Amino acid sequence: MEKNYFRPIIPLFGISILIICLDQLTKTIIKQRIDYYDQIVVIEGFFNLRHDRNSGAAFSLMQGQRTLLIAATILAMLFIAYYYFQFRHSLWMRVGLGFILGGAIGNLIDRIQYGEVIDFLQFGILPKYKWPTFNTADTAICIGAGMLIIYTIRNRKLNFEETIKN
Repeated sequence: MEKNYFRPIIPLFGISILIICLDQLTKTIIKQRIDYYDQIVVIEGFFNLRHDRNSGAAFSLMQGQRTLLIAATILAMLFIAYYYFQFRHSLWMRVGLGFILGGAIGNLIDRIQYGEVIDFLQFGILPKYKWPTFNTADTAICIGAGMLIIYTIRNRKLNFEETIKN
């Protein structure tokens, strides 16, 4: 029976494409509906849709370092390819890497097109304190990273238990 070598890559690219499309669609809607720095209060004191721009990385680190951030994203994509081949046996890892890849490409598109990333999700944590604004791509990267952490913890536990049995 002939093995389909492309089937294992479907979750990686399928999730990535879905995330990229969702990210770019939500950013387009925000650009069209909310002026820069304006916001729509969704849940008073807890959640706003706010049109922000970030020329840096997470938490506005490395502001104005566009070329470096683009290079770092391309390097991250190479690491994703490497890890895909290391963990292609695991659907969980392929999906997690798909989330990270889709998020990375979503923000890369913004950096190339606008020189900055469009952010719009803003949550209030405490009265008068707002978490830094983020976007769909950032959310996908966090979900994917969480999946990789869970996989690593689960496998370390399984490997530890096997070592004890032997």
